[in-house]
Amino acid sequence: MTDQRELAAALRAAVRGEVDFGVTARALTTMDASNYRRVPLGVCAPRDADDVAAALAVCREHGVPVVPRGGGTSIAGQATGTGVVLDFTRHMNRLLSLDPEAGTAVVQPGLVLDRLQEAAAPHGLRFGPDPSTHSRCTLGGMIGNNSCGSHSVAWGTTADNVRTLSVITARGERLRPGPGWAGAPEGLRPLVDGELARLRTGFPDLPRRISGYAVDALLPEHRADVARSLCGSEGTLAVLTEAELTLVRAPRARALAVLAYADESGAAQAAAGLLPYRPLTVEGMAADLVPSGADLPRGGAWLFVEAGGDTDAEARAAAETIVRAADVVDALVVTDPARQRALWRIREDASGAATRMPGGTSGTKSGGGSEAWPGWEDCAVPPARLGAYLRDFRALLAEHGLRGTPYGHFGDGCIHVRIDFDLLTGPGVARFRRFSEELADVVVAHGGSLSGEHGDGQARAELLPRMYGAETVALFERVKGVWDPDGLLNPGMLVRPAPLDADLRFSALPREPVDVAFGYPADAGDFSAAVRRCVGVAECRTTSVSGSAVMCPSYRATGEEEHSTRGRARLLHEMLAGEVVTDGWRSTEVRDALDLCLSCKGCRSDCPVGVDMATYKAEFLHHHYAGRRRPAAHYAMGWLPVWLRWAARTRTAGAANALASVRPLAGLAKRLGGIAAEREIPRLAGEPFSRWWRRRRPSATGEGRLVVLWPDTFTEHLSPSVGRAAVRVLEAAGLRVALPPTLRLPSGGRRVGDARSRSPLSLLTARRGRVCCGLTYLSTGQLDRARTVLGRTLDLLEPVLAADAPLVVLEPSCAAALRTDAPELLHDDPRAARLASRVLTFAETLETYAPDWTPPAVNRPVTGQTHCHQHAVLGDAPDRRLREAAGLTGELTGGCCGLAGDFGFERGHYDVSRACAEERLLPAVREAPQDAVVQADGFSCRTQLEQLGGVRGRHLAEILAEALDRRP
Repeated sequence: MTDQRELAAALRAAVRGEVDFGVTARALTTMDASNYRRVPLGVCAPRDADDVAAALAVCREHGVPVVPRGGGTSIAGQATGTGVVLDFTRHMNRLLSLDPEAGTAVVQPGLVLDRLQEAAAPHGLRFGPDPSTHSRCTLGGMIGNNSCGSHSVAWGTTADNVRTLSVITARGERLRPGPGWAGAPEGLRPLVDGELARLRTGFPDLPRRISGYAVDALLPEHRADVARSLCGSEGTLAVLTEAELTLVRAPRARALAVLAYADESGAAQAAAGLLPYRPLTVEGMAADLVPSGADLPRGGAWLFVEAGGDTDAEARAAAETIVRAADVVDALVVTDPARQRALWRIREDASGAATRMPGGTSGTKSGGGSEAWPGWEDCAVPPARLGAYLRDFRALLAEHGLRGTPYGHFGDGCIHVRIDFDLLTGPGVARFRRFSEELADVVVAHGGSLSGEHGDGQARAELLPRMYGAETVALFERVKGVWDPDGLLNPGMLVRPAPLDADLRFSALPREPVDVAFGYPADAGDFSAAVRRCVGVAECRTTSVSGSAVMCPSYRATGEEEHSTRGRARLLHEMLAGEVVTDGWRSTEVRDALDLCLSCKGCRSDCPVGVDMATYKAEFLHHHYAGRRRPAAHYAMGWLPVWLRWAARTRTAGAANALASVRPLAGLAKRLGGIAAEREIPRLAGEPFSRWWRRRRPSATGEGRLVVLWPDTFTEHLSPSVGRAAVRVLEAAGLRVALPPTLRLPSGGRRVGDARSRSPLSLLTARRGRVCCGLTYLSTGQLDRARTVLGRTLDLLEPVLAADAPLVVLEPSCAAALRTDAPELLHDDPRAARLASRVLTFAETLETYAPDWTPPAVNRPVTGQTHCHQHAVLGDAPDRRLREAAGLTGELTGGCCGLAGDFGFERGHYDVSRACAEERLLPAVREAPQDAVVQADGFSCRTQLEQLGGVRGRHLAEILAEALDRRP
């Protein structure tokens, strides 16, 4: 039994990098993107090759396994282990050199692929392989798995693009593998010389043979390339510290031909025939992975075939030649880069769509459909055999009562698929094993490879004898013995493997549903099912986002795994498992990881599997603080509607503003309220919005369609100008505006009122109140209070719900809370779902109920940021159309402003909040034309702009109202 404290102390004494044997570090590395879970002893982040050698020496002395790890996106389990994990992403993540003349680059193993691509692009170069995880996968992981990607038909696998490597063996020998037996350990060449016949005949000849060790690369006719033979060895032979890579010349122009076929078989059979035209990609997918309304030519399956050239015309000509050569139902050729990206997004999103399938009868079911899992993610056959293989594959699925939707690299014969295995019950796991064994035989019968891209790991290594035979697998074991005689490097992978149905990550989770507050309708009310949505592909670990994407701003600010959506999901998974995180809902490790979650909800839309960390955070805080005192900010800002309502009732807003302007008093208030000292306290409005409304007129008048304007806390007490502007515009569009009732009338008193609701016959029995979405209580996890507030709101709104009137909500975060959080929290109250269905944004209201209205012409450029909740929950297409109709040119940026309600005000969050704002919002405003209008629909966004940028942002309603006032 290894003494963890002794091992940790020895590592800390030997290496200069971080050594972390704590709960959080271990919990974050129990899993990769596979079905497997293994608990490590600790994590070491080496600073350089000397640190790697020192760590290996300590682990060798203690007899502890070592697992090299990059981005942790491996799908076969090879980035998990029970010993010491070497994390190369923290320090050994640099581009050491780039030689444009030679077309080479020298990289460290922790460098993310996209960083290399960005450095090479100005020279017209790129690294050829580009897996779909290119924004977060590391070069070391790509070499370990021999990764490929969509352009492998043109530029090959990672092994085809590696020149030399620098590695350290488990026994500390430093080698530099390359061609001509360079860097071969003692004993490797004699072993190969004795097996030449087997090496020449025992390895399938196909472009995507990734399974097993590439020992045939050591044949004389293959230049005895030791570096190439290490590619795909999954960290089991040596530890990579540096790599010299070959770069390829990128075409100056590209055209995308989308070829439509009647069905999947037609597309698969056509793919191989396109290869003589030297395409850059031949990617395939069928209609069951395509969203309705997608901009694709008519058909039931498609090939995405990219062609290159020196000019747009040349690229288009090449693509049109491919179209003429293909027997298609329909086709489309696109040269516009923006439209190409949109089309490629459809193909790339297939990986997310494949993880959740509607309906079905196998696996674990939920409102979101079957859960589908990796395991047979990437087997490959000769391209000419692909159509026949897919027919056999579909037949085997049907025989076992399973479902999966293939897609992938049709030009290379490599198929991706996730299957709705039941990995939670004994019979389900047994079926998983039987299916795996039978599918392995089908793949081999077609001359294929069990792995065509992601490696064998634990998922397929046990089945390698079916592909290679027992004697070749025994040869693999001898190769492992030459490189790693003590068996320290990533044991259980590739050779002497663990069973494919052992160490399943689901087995550690509780079998009975956990008692929770939210309904989790997409996961049948099961919090465990919600948490296991995270499959680990780590799209949340991207260091930059484009377009309107948001996820995950706190990770981009800190660079720490625990502050990514995946990291938080892993910690929640371990909290439920109870092995590493042992104190359940009271866990301080989980609390600290969730502390920097902005509850932006970006993951709800940007995560391929729809993880909703904002909801999980609220759930956790609800349980964590149950019966205990909360942080001061939860009372100061969580109960903000109460405090602001009292200030309005007592008419003390002016006094509060005066006191807040006195620095010592403001400082004391911030300390008592848990507010960051760097923040200014926002000023309260002298006249709340509803008071202006009552002063303006007693009730809604006019003949137009009645809409009920929601007086959210921020509009009511902090920025009533937004409410006044919205009334001005809605009425100009011909709509009749009312406010929600403030009296709950007894039975029979069903009338849509406003803020001056009166019923003389029932005033004595009526109950007074104000509607509230409960947002501040939700974000701080005060879910009992949120339920009470929302229940009272539903009582008040019964006349509105009965009258079928829409609710116009100006604050995006409040609209998102009403549309999603309310029905999920009050899942036992059908009124909450009815309320959610009535919620409309300002732009949606105008588009739906005043479709013929022409907005005033603003005719100015616009800058700012799409509210993160609008992006994630509400959608902004009506807003974009409204801006276009008003002559507001340009696009709003994505990301998150960083204030995010109470988050940016809380003590300890200021630096992260500012970093989020500096990522996209503030630069966009600084770089905008001088006459640009700054749009910010959220109060938080406007406050962040004012406090950090000295800029006044305005709600779209304010922008249009000002233009109305200027209209003749």
